[in-house]
Amino acid sequence: MTTLHLSNILDRARRCKICHDLPLGPRPIIQAHQQAKLLIIGQAPGIKVHQSGIPWHDASGERLRRWLDLDNETFYDPTQIAIIPMGLCYPGKAKSGDLPPRKICAPHWHPQLLPQLPNIGMTLLIGQYAQQFYLSDKPTTLTATVAAWQQWAPRFIPLPHPSPRNSIWLKKNPWFEADVVPYIRHYVHQHLKKPLQLPLLKHP
Repeated sequence: MTTLHLSNILDRARRCKICHDLPLGPRPIIQAHQQAKLLIIGQAPGIKVHQSGIPWHDASGERLRRWLDLDNETFYDPTQIAIIPMGLCYPGKAKSGDLPPRKICAPHWHPQLLPQLPNIGMTLLIGQYAQQFYLSDKPTTLTATVAAWQQWAPRFIPLPHPSPRNSIWLKKNPWFEADVVPYIRHYVHQHLKKPLQLPLLKHP
């Protein structure tokens, strides 16, 4: 298990064209390094991330970084944080939000990439697709799954999506930012560099 091996897999993943029929074409977006201590598995890049090529480079990413208490420099340091979504490419637009990640992506790339990350102590499973893939014994709803987070901690932490669309969910479930977010921040403060120690924002 070497950094070169991971580098080769990342190179192949970033050139992947398995889903050649994507609306905007393939553009895999991924961040990883053998030294990374935190893994983020979300859904798939949105259109803004597809255009910039930078993971979580949108309003959702801003909220996620507040949850983690990290600045941009630390968040985008692959030696600290790995970002490997369920779908590496933007899947296209649906009637409401984006389409689901392509089902072929995670089963193909995750088994190749994750074994090359031996220092991951916590994996954030953001949204239902990541949670369904990695938590075989989870409850049926996202809210119930996130509420049961201690069942899988610290290895896996199920999270709601940090999209601005979920502000109502966060307001209805204040226990998330009162209990789950501080637990994640504690791990970040222990294992990652440059924590910001920011206060959580209150939702209107």
